[in-house]
Amino acid sequence: DGIITAGRSAVNQAPVTGESLPVDRSVGDMVYAGTINGSGELQFRVTATASGTTLARIIHAVEQAQATRAPTQRLIDRFAAIYTPAVFVLALATAMLAPWLLGLSWLAAAYEALVLLVIACPCALVISTPVTVVSALAVAARRGILIKGGSHLENARSLKAMALDKTGTVTEGRPRLVEWVALDPHADKNAIARIAMSLAERSDHPVSKAVAQGLACSVQPVDGFKALAGQGTQGIIEGHTYVLGNHRLLHERGQCCVEIEAALATQEVQGRTVALLVGEQGAVAIFAVADTIKASSRQAVAELKALGVATIMLTGDNPATAKAIAAQAGITESQGGLLPHEKLAQIEALQQRFGPTGMAGDGINDAPALARADMGFAMGAAGTDTAMEAADVVIMNDDLRRLPETIRLSRRTHAVLLQNISLALGIKAVFIVLALTGSVTMWMAVFADVGATLLVVANGLRLLKAGRDAV
Repeated sequence: DGIITAGRSAVNQAPVTGESLPVDRSVGDMVYAGTINGSGELQFRVTATASGTTLARIIHAVEQAQATRAPTQRLIDRFAAIYTPAVFVLALATAMLAPWLLGLSWLAAAYEALVLLVIACPCALVISTPVTVVSALAVAARRGILIKGGSHLENARSLKAMALDKTGTVTEGRPRLVEWVALDPHADKNAIARIAMSLAERSDHPVSKAVAQGLACSVQPVDGFKALAGQGTQGIIEGHTYVLGNHRLLHERGQCCVEIEAALATQEVQGRTVALLVGEQGAVAIFAVADTIKASSRQAVAELKALGVATIMLTGDNPATAKAIAAQAGITESQGGLLPHEKLAQIEALQQRFGPTGMAGDGINDAPALARADMGFAMGAAGTDTAMEAADVVIMNDDLRRLPETIRLSRRTHAVLLQNISLALGIKAVFIVLALTGSVTMWMAVFADVGATLLVVANGLRLLKAGRDAV
């Protein structure tokens, strides 16, 4: 980490802060280890060594968050620890006391004890859980949802809130030209587009690339082309000098006015990054670039709300952009400008406010929050290795609709687990009572044991049908 002492450049801070577009950095600004310098030269004074950088603190926060997670205690494990010895004691008591209390022969008493042991064998009870869970995990894998174990699958049903990262999670993570406006309504828009395209295609800045891809028209020869570090590009086209640059460049050239400020404010309040085509007489056109939301995000948020799960956006991008994207996706609450440790703090606050809370993200900056959340969902296609390591679930196709699908699958799995446990215990309880009255033979005991086992296995395997359809 360090503070810039000389130079100016656009810096891609997405790995640490999650901002979708590079930000301009100049003298006096902070830069982080792990971020990527765009084009200009930067000289900076180091303020933190490798072990004390923001990136190192992220790794430490992940380790701490994982350490605070309590191990899952399985109901069946606790029950079996009591059930098995209790049944053995009951069978032993039958063999030893039945001759004295019921007048049975020792051979008949031993036979009844064996019948009781066969009936009470916990096979059906113990196998009901893994068969159901493995079936559900297979269903999830078919749908592109990789769940790291049955305990995470079971925990998903209890989520009350879901925190969503913006860039790469709710949005595509790639800036696109969403609108452009010629400031003179009578100007030739085709000519303006060709001029802007000619300058934009020669730049490697993400905003210029988005403009070039969005216009996709023919280009004109450019003389004297040069890149203006942290500001834009400049060139001479048909004898006239044009600049494609940012708001700051327009101010420095003294070509800004009230009308242009109003037009820029309209775009910026929607969370868009603006590039201006400026000629010798002033601004010619405004190009608005934004990171657009995924087609599935709005539906995913609606489905989460239908399941009773509150949605909150947590992002390192600026608050205006966060608010605009959240509104487009149907998310009513958003927090912008968050660094990784602040996202972690927000997750802890949401856990206090709502209860069990999930987190979905894709970047290194999301890793501490993913690890601390009750359920962490990482985007598998665009996500970083750090995020996928910290998360409990990996969404392989980055489709947010897999979040509500996971919750529905978890709830369905829980219902089948309850059915299996009730079925296994119910059948055994009936036959144990009959065995104590001497009404059950050994073949009936075998039927009760094997039959109950087959029933719970078949019931658990029913979940596999969901793998062929949406859950």
